[in-house]
Amino acid sequence: MGKSLTLDFENIERLPLKKFTEKAYLDYSMYVILDRALPNIGDGLKPVQRRIIYAMSELGLRASAKYKKSARTIGDVLGKFHPHGDSACYEAMVLMAQQFSYRYPLIDGQGNWGSQDDPKSFAAMRYTEARLAAFAQLLLSEISQGTVDWVPNFDGTLEEPAILPARVPNVLLNGVSGIAVGMATDIPPHNLRELVGACITLLDSPKATIAQVMKSVKGPDYPTEAEIITPRKEIQKIYKTGHGSLRMRARYEKEKGGIVITALPHQVSGSKVLDQIAQQMQAKKLPLVEDLRDESDHESPIRFVIVPRSNRVDADELMKHLFATTDLERTYRVNMNVIGIDGRPRVVGLIELLTEWLQFRTATVKRRLEFRLEKINKRLRILKGYLIAYLNIDEVIKIIRNNDKPKPVLIERFKLTDEQAESILELKLRHLARLEEMKIKAEQKELKAEKTELEKTLGSRQRLKTLIKKELKADAEEYGDERRSPIVVREAAQAIDETALISSDPVTVILSEKGWVRAAKGHEMDPTAISYKSGDGFQDCARGKSNQLAVFLDSTGRAFAVPAHTLPSARGQGEPLSGRVNVTSGATVVGVIMGEMQDRFLLMSDAGYGFVCSLEDMISRTKSGKKVLSVPKGAKAMPPVPVRSHDEEWIFAVTTEGNTVVIPLGEMPVMSKGKGIKIINIPSKKVQSREEYMAAAICVLDGESVVLHSGKRTRTLSAEQVDEYVTDRGLRGRKLPKGYRKVHRLARIAHQSS
Repeated sequence: MGKSLTLDFENIERLPLKKFTEKAYLDYSMYVILDRALPNIGDGLKPVQRRIIYAMSELGLRASAKYKKSARTIGDVLGKFHPHGDSACYEAMVLMAQQFSYRYPLIDGQGNWGSQDDPKSFAAMRYTEARLAAFAQLLLSEISQGTVDWVPNFDGTLEEPAILPARVPNVLLNGVSGIAVGMATDIPPHNLRELVGACITLLDSPKATIAQVMKSVKGPDYPTEAEIITPRKEIQKIYKTGHGSLRMRARYEKEKGGIVITALPHQVSGSKVLDQIAQQMQAKKLPLVEDLRDESDHESPIRFVIVPRSNRVDADELMKHLFATTDLERTYRVNMNVIGIDGRPRVVGLIELLTEWLQFRTATVKRRLEFRLEKINKRLRILKGYLIAYLNIDEVIKIIRNNDKPKPVLIERFKLTDEQAESILELKLRHLARLEEMKIKAEQKELKAEKTELEKTLGSRQRLKTLIKKELKADAEEYGDERRSPIVVREAAQAIDETALISSDPVTVILSEKGWVRAAKGHEMDPTAISYKSGDGFQDCARGKSNQLAVFLDSTGRAFAVPAHTLPSARGQGEPLSGRVNVTSGATVVGVIMGEMQDRFLLMSDAGYGFVCSLEDMISRTKSGKKVLSVPKGAKAMPPVPVRSHDEEWIFAVTTEGNTVVIPLGEMPVMSKGKGIKIINIPSKKVQSREEYMAAAICVLDGESVVLHSGKRTRTLSAEQVDEYVTDRGLRGRKLPKGYRKVHRLARIAHQSS
């Protein structure tokens, strides 16, 4: 029989689920914030970056060493310090080696490490090789000089540095971005010489203003030569608050009638920019450009050539349009969120960040000097013991030869310390001859002088500042370079209006009875003579320019605007307008018009009502259009009629029964929308039953003739005959001649002067 299992609930800790989950999530959040996503203000590195740099230094991969496979480095990092995914760790390593990602790369890579066009196109770690860049020495050179707090690695078998002893403010030099839990960081890169100048300003004047500091630091400095176009006041505000946004713009030159782009904004893909421009060209939204070429090569990594259509094209205006519509201009978020010396994350301004880094650097230098002072004191004590041994060499040898434990005898005889006695005993026999008194005293003198200087420096705040300034200047001289990203004042980018980009060519927009549309080049063609689909025919046409809008009116009085240059060619059958706009269900498209925005048109319903409206009042950019004409019950909208002179034209209107009126157009009101007023009297019952309605209407000037189209027959009314139909507005009018009372279309013939 097995023993029964007894559960002991007395030693089990009990926690409410709410409290447990809150604590667990808080612990996770703090881990992500402090040990993964945010950089430390001291060395400017995230933990994974710090571990990669340290592991490479331990492997002896200094700038002068031979390259070693990246897989070896990543293996050491994962096995000793960073037990996470190898791909994420390798990607962090790649980022530090990319010249186009880091302003001052920390790793010198050999092989395929990606390109600006595609930063993630790097080869696998088994193919690439790497070593530390010379610049990495600014993070590692003092690591063995007592400047570092050492902490156990993840399994406690090794020790790793908590923070590297950075000699320069690396947190601002290369920038960093990261997303933690509830917070993020986006710090732009800067120029080493400018930052060193700002540090010296703050060392000399701890209460310096942001304006004084910005005499050195003009702004961020990216790895690319693209322009920073953010105004100085905005940059100053970013440096004051620690957050904001920056704008970068590609650089271009005018060369032999073309535009050559020579630098792209930070982390912008060249192929994506070319694709964005090409898409605009294919969509006929960039007719100002004739050709686009990529002439990039090894000597010119970025060289995109844009060829304008003619010399009359304003290159600067064209580039402003491209800046506004492509990645040739990009905005970058700035959020200077770092882990401070106290281990807490917070957003800091430029002065606060540099001041705190200088505190870190001051503490590091003091630790280095104290470490060196301790080594000098130890060496001086040993030299003192050597001098005693040298002066009493025979007796020392005798004591060592005659005693099993000579150490306590030496200590007692010559009043030595344990350390001095041990060093004498460890001295090799062949070195005794070299223990000359003069040499020992010379080394003592040299060390005492260095000790005095160290004590003076450690005891004087001003001397310490002077030393830090001297070292910063030396590092800036050795590793610094000129600014790459110029800060310039530029006008805001603005997309050119689509109509301004389109060439102004004469076109004729044709509408069929079934609602199919197309556009023909020129104004000379006869829209009634072209071919139509079976069962379809000519409905209406409008003559205008390719950079204008074609405005269509459906039978319910709703207007729709479509750019004329986007309509299909008249060489084919066209396409249904319903594919472009949402024509009212059950309605038909009755007419099309084109012109300038201030042009006027006569809008009418076949119930006999109408008004004058400007083209601008009919424009709607939405697919659903705009309700312009209110149509009475049972009636339909008629094709709009162009107005040439509101005060001099006459309306010639005819019903399906042949009733005709000629009234002054000036009597019609100018409205933006509505039903209008009565042109000709048609009983509403007849309109609703479709027994009688207005069949056609046209505007004529004095002296113009009117052509009646009745079936296949036509008849021309002279100007004198047209005058016979003049009557008051809103009456029934006179009948047309027999045989021509079923008019379906009207046309006018201009008066020919003799």
